[in-house]
Amino acid sequence: SSAPPAAALLVAAAAAGAAAGYLAGRRSAPAARPRAVPRKHPPPAHAPPVPSGGAPDGAPEGRLLADVSIPEVRLWDIENLGRRFEPHGGSGAEMATGTDKSVRYNRIIGPDECVLRTVICRPGRSAPTRAFLRAGPRASLHFDPRTVRAAVVTCGGLCPGLNNVIRELTCTLRHNYGAAEVLGIVGGYRGFHEERYLPPKVLTTDAVADIHHGGGTFLQSSRGGFDVTKILQFLAEYEIDQLYVIGGDGTHRGAYAVHEGLMAAGMNVSVTGIPKTIDNDIDHIDRCFGFASAVEAAQAAIRSAKVEATCNLPNGIGIVKLMGRSAGYIAAFSSLGSGDVDLVLVPEVPTVLEGPNGCLPHLRRRVQEQGYAVVVVAEGAGEDILGQSAEVDAGGNRKLPQIGEFLRDRIAAYFAACGDEATVKYIDPSYMVRSVPANAADSQYCMQLAQNAVHGAMAGYTGCSVGLCNNRMVYLPIPVLVATSPRQMDSHGRTWERVVQTTRQPNTVPPRGEGGDPFDVTPDSNLH
Repeated sequence: SSAPPAAALLVAAAAAGAAAGYLAGRRSAPAARPRAVPRKHPPPAHAPPVPSGGAPDGAPEGRLLADVSIPEVRLWDIENLGRRFEPHGGSGAEMATGTDKSVRYNRIIGPDECVLRTVICRPGRSAPTRAFLRAGPRASLHFDPRTVRAAVVTCGGLCPGLNNVIRELTCTLRHNYGAAEVLGIVGGYRGFHEERYLPPKVLTTDAVADIHHGGGTFLQSSRGGFDVTKILQFLAEYEIDQLYVIGGDGTHRGAYAVHEGLMAAGMNVSVTGIPKTIDNDIDHIDRCFGFASAVEAAQAAIRSAKVEATCNLPNGIGIVKLMGRSAGYIAAFSSLGSGDVDLVLVPEVPTVLEGPNGCLPHLRRRVQEQGYAVVVVAEGAGEDILGQSAEVDAGGNRKLPQIGEFLRDRIAAYFAACGDEATVKYIDPSYMVRSVPANAADSQYCMQLAQNAVHGAMAGYTGCSVGLCNNRMVYLPIPVLVATSPRQMDSHGRTWERVVQTTRQPNTVPPRGEGGDPFDVTPDSNLH
């Protein structure tokens, strides 16, 4: 026979060498220790029984909590035009697609289908709760979509996502329902009656196709200019059936005044709000659109402050002032998202400068420990030491003291009084964080808000707003939405607790009063 190939000989030699090495290692290796047998401890007498592999046939899985119950659910009703005017809409189970074919919705929301306001239950405590009407397409429509003329207006300050909402309102009205016309009111409430802003823009799907890639609002905005009589005249003149108002709590109060004027005048027009505020301070909803984008945009300013603080000697300190008139959500969440912040000041928490809990001694300690410090302050912080201004802007908002500049000067003076020197750099990106385009998460949220606003208006709901509650889209009566807005961050809550843990700053929040509940307070604990 012929000799084996050279490659086969090499493989055989390598295998023989590996086997020899393995046997040699086995002979020289010490004997393996016997494995320890884990001790078995009996479970404590009070331990709950361990599931034995599933529930009996036909029984629901999980342990029954017999002492948890919700005895009463109260639904916040939304006014419907069908109670005052004859509907002309027909079925709403199908959407137009811009073609000669329609598509059925996967899910139609039934009457009184709701989302509970309170989702936390405590054993041994039985508490009633309120509920919001669930948003989404309805089986029947109040308006005939083919004849609907709608108007869209943006009011107040800018916010990431405004263009997304305008675009999705237009596309949903045009594509899903085949609406006759969509008008864009220019310049906020002023655009209904001031000649310089008239006539309104005609919104087509082509006109709004790319506006979501930019910040600001395609329709432009303004503060003030609200005149309910002139707005009603505009709606009658242009034969508007549906009005969509995008704005904060003040804008929503105006929208509800328009709704009441329409009902008093016997006008069959739906008014729907979409909550907008960069400060995230509208109550009841999980969050406002644009908030996540603003927090993301603030990271660049915080990183810049850290660079300035670490590179400028001696004792570099970087200060960033962020938006937050009455609520410190942006300052708190931006700082938590950064992880580089040593001090956070917000309107909800008292500002203490010196003493055992003072922020100035804390900053000096941080500088001594790491060579620098980073501060984030909300624009509304410090009124407890600087006082409140009596001046207001065109929107009725109180003007705020200059907390950023004040803090910059006091830090430098404090270090000097301690015989030291501080190099303080102050960054104010306030308007930068609100003028950026919406990020992906906010873009999706804006789409959901706009689509559900149109679904509600087409079904005849009016005097309401749309928002996310417990991660479900709901309709909220505007009076309920604005009654407790602007909301504030709970200074005894988890968010502020996390801020204090991250920054290691002294907590200046006063302790809870006598009889305070150390557990989370449910929103509807005082329903009765």
